[in-house]
Amino acid sequence: MHEAQTSIIFSLFLIFAGAAVFATLALYARQALPIAYIVLGIFIGPYGFKLIANAVVIEEMAQIGIMFLLFLLGLDLSPQRLLQMLRKATLITLGTSLVFAALGLGIALAFGYSLGESLLVGAAMTFSSTIIGLKLLPTRTLHHQHTGEIIISILLLQDLLAIAVLLLIDGLGERGSSLQGLGLLIVTLPMLLGFAYLSSRYVLVPLIRRFDKIREYIFLIAIGWCLCISQVAALLGLSYAIGAFIGGVALATSPISLYIADSLRPLRDFFLVLFFFSLGAGFDLGMLGVVFAPTLLLGSLLMVVKPWVFRGFLQWAGERPRIAMEVGVRLGQVSEFSLLIAVLAQQNQLIGREASYLVQATTLLTFIASTYYLVLTYPTPVAISDRLRRD
Repeated sequence: MHEAQTSIIFSLFLIFAGAAVFATLALYARQALPIAYIVLGIFIGPYGFKLIANAVVIEEMAQIGIMFLLFLLGLDLSPQRLLQMLRKATLITLGTSLVFAALGLGIALAFGYSLGESLLVGAAMTFSSTIIGLKLLPTRTLHHQHTGEIIISILLLQDLLAIAVLLLIDGLGERGSSLQGLGLLIVTLPMLLGFAYLSSRYVLVPLIRRFDKIREYIFLIAIGWCLCISQVAALLGLSYAIGAFIGGVALATSPISLYIADSLRPLRDFFLVLFFFSLGAGFDLGMLGVVFAPTLLLGSLLMVVKPWVFRGFLQWAGERPRIAMEVGVRLGQVSEFSLLIAVLAQQNQLIGREASYLVQATTLLTFIASTYYLVLTYPTPVAISDRLRRD
């Protein structure tokens, strides 16, 4: 027992001490911090220097980070804001998503992947990174406030599409046939939504209103609610992450939702470090040679095509060409949700290991290239030149 505890403590020491070092290097290199955590996992994980040879426990802890990420995303989705965003960006998001999905599908088919794998590769290519899109966006000038509204609208709808893809993967993964999985999903999802809505309205919100001045209590009840609804989702055959998202949406109309979101962000960030580390630790560098050609082609095409496709749709919607192009460049990478889709699809045996690595490698390639181009071209909080540095 003592050895196991020591192993976990030593593993956490390696992860967070190493993350601090790699994050410092990433900031000097003007890279997004998740890249540092993934590279750290590659270096010290089972396929690197094997300082952490067994990452199973870390992977299980890392899933908590995804739960909190989706819980906080749900907290931001008030019905009124959601309707406003839908009106602004639905056609743009759906149109661009179809183009990017078709590109990913075509390249995957051209390299000999099965139709099912190619469809999931295409689906993973439709999303842009929320982390890069928002972290590298200045917010204090009027121009970038408008740019930010456009980007947030598109990312919000993309996140909803990503949730739908995760639901589909979860519903079709380990439940026999596709029709059986889809049927079970149709039954269980409304049950979970009903339970979350009734529980939050008649139990959770009254408790929060009664004791809203006790911050420690609000913090504890928010964590308890997130884990509770996640466990109910698991009992109904859904994933913990989907349950956490629905739990967040159920609380979104509460006036205390913004405080809950702020309170849980440090906890979310702690577990997200573990999540990105576990992705790197599970990345077999030996597979890089196998997926190198499709990764290079797919990543390069996406980096070129995405900005121009977004520009075309945004100009069609009435935006000025300069703003439309800037939004396109800022959304010109693949998303962290794509990593989650690849891992979950492989775990549910919907795609093979090679297809999963293709998505992961393409995501990392576009992360790195997009970040470098952004900080050299557009105003960002971490720009190299004083002229482009904007907070």
